This record gives sequence, structure tokens and C-alpha cells, in this order.
Amino acid sequence: MEKATFAAGCFWGVEAKFRAVSGVGSSTRASLTTFAGYTGGHWPNPCYLDVCARITGHAEAVLIEYDRSQVSYEALLDIFWNSHDPTQINRQGPDRGEQYRSVIFYHNSEQEKAARESKQKLQISGK
Repeated sequence: MEKATFAAGCFWGVEAKFRAVSGVGSSTRASLTTFAGYTGGHWPNPCYLDVCARITGHAEAVLIEYDRSQVSYEALLDIFWNSHDPTQINRQGPDRGEQYRSVIFYHNSEQEKAARESKQKLQISGK
């Protein structure tokens, strides 16, 4: 099992988008899982009210455990970029606040490289 973590607005919506992908997210598909929560901050064990008070620095994010034989990290990156507007700063749709920012939290150097390359490719495309 591989892991990927993305923040792209409200974690429930982000989680739903990734759960729809074959190879990601439900116990009916080989015990693959997603976890919605907070990451990227400086406050231990924040709750919703702490995060909304903008004192923790956390983003709403989804940790995805996926089967690399069914879906690639690059495919997950494509879903990430196409599922939200990364040019909106600290918001997505009606949700406002730094906890709704667009972030890729990579787990290793290969993911970091793939994430940077996918961002550069998107920027060059002008989308």
C-alpha cells in the first residue's frame, strides 16, 4: 500500500472525489482507505474549532492509501489538480480560510518530484 495526502478545500468533498477512483478508498476494494483530518500545522491534536479559529496553521486534508497496481500517484495528482481551483488562495467554493488551501503533502522524494513536475506541467499549459 502506498500513501498520498492532498488538501484541496473541505476534506469531505476531497475524500469523496478520491473514493470514487478504482484502487482508492473503501473496504469493498481490498481494504483500501482514506482518512479525512488536519495536517500541516503547528498545534498538537487540533479540533475543528481550533482550526477554524486560524491558530493552528492546519489544512483540511485527506490521507489516501492506494494500490499502486490499480492507480498511479500521477493519476492521483491529475485528480487533485482537476478537482479544485488551486489558484484560489485559502478558499474553495464557499469555504473560506487557510484550512481550505491547496497543498500536496508528499511522503517521499519520488512523490515530491512527481508533484513538482505535475505543477510545472499545469502552469505551462496555462490551465
